[in-house]
Amino acid sequence: MKEYSNIYRDELFQNVLPFWMKYSKDEDCGGYFTCLDRFGNVYDTDKFIWLQGRQLWMFSMLYNNVEKRQEWLDMAEHGAAFLKKYGRDAAGNWYFSLNRKGAPLVQPYNIFSDCFAAMGFGALYKANPKDEYADIARSTFDNILKRSSNTKGQYNKVYPGTRDLKNFALPMILSNLSQEIEHTLDKRVVDGLIEKVVHEVLDVFYQKDAGIALENVYEDGSFCDSFEGRVVNPGHNLEAMWFLMDIGVRLNDRKLIDTVVKISLDVIEYGWDKEYGGILYFKDIKGHPLQQLEWDQKLWWVHVEALVCMAKAYQLTGNESCKKWFEKVHEYTWSRFRDEEYGEWFGYLNRRGEVLLQLKGGKWKGCFHVPRALYQVWRVLEKGVMAPSREGIAL
Repeated sequence: MKEYSNIYRDELFQNVLPFWMKYSKDEDCGGYFTCLDRFGNVYDTDKFIWLQGRQLWMFSMLYNNVEKRQEWLDMAEHGAAFLKKYGRDAAGNWYFSLNRKGAPLVQPYNIFSDCFAAMGFGALYKANPKDEYADIARSTFDNILKRSSNTKGQYNKVYPGTRDLKNFALPMILSNLSQEIEHTLDKRVVDGLIEKVVHEVLDVFYQKDAGIALENVYEDGSFCDSFEGRVVNPGHNLEAMWFLMDIGVRLNDRKLIDTVVKISLDVIEYGWDKEYGGILYFKDIKGHPLQQLEWDQKLWWVHVEALVCMAKAYQLTGNESCKKWFEKVHEYTWSRFRDEEYGEWFGYLNRRGEVLLQLKGGKWKGCFHVPRALYQVWRVLEKGVMAPSREGIAL
C-alpha cells in the first residue's frame, strides 16, 4: 500500500493546491472565491462561511503539519481577516453566506458555519499564536455546545413537539472538531465531549440490527419511520468512522478501533452501487423511494472520505478486506473525478459515473474534502500497517 502514498502526496501539491492558490484568493475584497468552473474562472462571487472556514483550516493545517511555507500562512491570514471583519452577527453567530464585499446574505441558521470557523481559527492559532485567534475558536466552540440541542435556533422551521428529530451530522463533526481545537480548550471538556460523541454515534445513531447509522433519529434515539428517519448517507457513515478511528488511537482503545473497522466494511458494502459502481449518495433503510432526487449521484466527498476510511482501517488492522476496498474505491474515484488537464477534481457524477457538472467549487464544494483526503491518505499510507501490540496500538 505504500506505493499509493507518493501518488496522493504528488496529487495534493502538484494538481489540487495550485488550483486553489491560483484562482480562489479575492485580492480586492478579501476572503476566498469558491464558485470556480473547470478552468478556475469565478462564476459567482458569494462567499459561504463554512467554505471560508474550511479553506482557512486547510492552509493553516498544511503550514502546521507539512512545512512552514509563508505562502500558506499568508493565504490563511487572508481568509481570517475577512472572516473576523464580516463573518459574525452581534451575538457571535456565524452567518451562512455573505456577498463578495462581506455584507450578510443568509442568516446564521447553520451551525456548521460555526464549526468550520472554530476549526479554522483553531488551526491558525497553532500557526500564529495570537490570542484573538484562540479566543474566536473557543468562544465559537462554546456557542456550538450551547446551540447543540437546537442548532438552527429561531431559524428552525420544524413545528415543535410532533416529530422532534436529531441529526447525525453534529456528533459526527464534533468528534473531529474537538480534537482539532483541543489545544485551545480545557482537556476535561475535550475528554468529556469525546466520550459523549462516541456514545451518540455508536449507541444512538448506529442501528446494530442494520449495521448502519441513520441520519435522523428521535430525541430518545428510537427509529422514526418517515422520509427523514429512514434516510442513510453512506458517506457520512464512513467519514464518522475514520473520526472514531482517530479517537480510538487517542484512547489506545483496540476494541473501539476493531468495532469501527467492522462497521466501515459493512457500510461500504451497503453503499456500493452493485450495478454501476461507486457509492450512492443516499439510501432508504427500508428500501423505499427517497425524497432526495440526487440519491443516486456519485459525489466527490463521499468517495474521498471512503478512501481515508479504508486507508486508516488497513493501517490500524492490516485487514485485507480494507485494502481491497481501498483499491476498488481508488480506481473508481481517480478514473472519474480527477481532472488531469485543468487541475482539481470534479464534484458530481451521475449514477453511471459521468461528469454532471464541470465546476471545481461552488456553494458546497471548496478547498477541503479533496485536499484533506489526499493529505490523510498520503500520511497514513507512508507509515505502513500499525500492528497491534500487547500494550494496545503500536504507534
